[in-house]
Amino acid sequence: MEKTKDMKIIIDKNKIKELLSRSVEEILPSKEKFAEVLSSGKRLRIYIGTDATGSSLHLGHATNYMILEKLRAMGHEVIFLIGDFTSRIGDPTDKDAARVQLSRDDVIKNTETWLKQIEPIIKTNDKENPVKIKYNHDWLSKMSFEDVIDLSSNFTVQQMLERDMFEKRMTENKPIYVHEFFYPLMQGWDSVVMDVDVEMCGNDQKFNALVGRTLQKRYNNKEKFVFITTLLENPVTKEKMMSKSLGTGIFLDWSAYEMFGGVMAQVDENMRQLFVDTTFLDLNEIEYILANDKPKDAKLKLALEIVKIYHGTKEANEAKENWEKQFSKKEIPDNLEEFNFNNGIKILEVLKETKLSSSNSNGRRKIDEKAVQLDGKKLTDHNFELKKGEFILKLGKKMVKINVK
Repeated sequence: MEKTKDMKIIIDKNKIKELLSRSVEEILPSKEKFAEVLSSGKRLRIYIGTDATGSSLHLGHATNYMILEKLRAMGHEVIFLIGDFTSRIGDPTDKDAARVQLSRDDVIKNTETWLKQIEPIIKTNDKENPVKIKYNHDWLSKMSFEDVIDLSSNFTVQQMLERDMFEKRMTENKPIYVHEFFYPLMQGWDSVVMDVDVEMCGNDQKFNALVGRTLQKRYNNKEKFVFITTLLENPVTKEKMMSKSLGTGIFLDWSAYEMFGGVMAQVDENMRQLFVDTTFLDLNEIEYILANDKPKDAKLKLALEIVKIYHGTKEANEAKENWEKQFSKKEIPDNLEEFNFNNGIKILEVLKETKLSSSNSNGRRKIDEKAVQLDGKKLTDHNFELKKGEFILKLGKKMVKINVK
């Protein structure tokens, strides 16, 4: 690892206090020790790793990058690690089955737009203190079998089996593959190779980050802080709001209109955490909005704030206006996404091609649920064919324009 550049560290007690009181689930070994180091003037090397299992990042990822930007602005060294090797195996966290392994080509394709997606929330190309981009394929792919055996000797099978998802699979007599045990070891080795002071992650990555903390102590004789951010989850059901691997949530590469509608589709109980973890609004202002505004009005402000971050004020206001036309005034918005098809195409194919449904079976289910509308009329026929003309297709709160030639 190259020598850390000398840089003046900004020590601001108020900024440090705000940093440690917002979107923080836990800091190991303790929040107090981390605050002490932040106040010492020492320049920290901080990293976050993201596996390239999909081409889109979501608002759950954004929480981490917003915190990293605050640390980068203080002068600390920030590393964005792309897990182009680890993603080929896949972390089994919260999975009751092994993840399908990806090819290197798949992984590289998935990461092509990532940096552009996070540019609105972190200054990756700052002249004085740019974010460093690294790929763990650069070192993990070069390990020998002897290296892997040495690394594996630091942990027992029993320790690995303590992970909840492995226990669940064993109870349900589902297979656990040997290669899945290597995921936390590989993530832990990232910390050693980069010789980091801090790893930032969500609570679902705690086990892996602690493996890295153990390895960093054993190989580099260094204490590594684990900064665990809050996971975006429904406070009532405890279900994840965002999941890259499942394709659910609000994604950073969505259009302004899609993003606005995605926020408005969130249940009311999700608003507080989305305000705190995915906007730059002051905490006191957030509390004022939630205490004094009607839920719908508060959600409109939330959607506007989030869309402004990624698309700017003008597009955010246009998205708000178009959303209100569609759902408040029952009008058709001006900037609907358009799709062109040939005469006689079946509705299931249209639903799939427009991404209103994920598959034919999903489309059939939505039709059975009477959730699909064509020009305001509910469809009931799975084999319905679209003839020449222009149509408005709607599924739930999503709407597109269809041109059939």
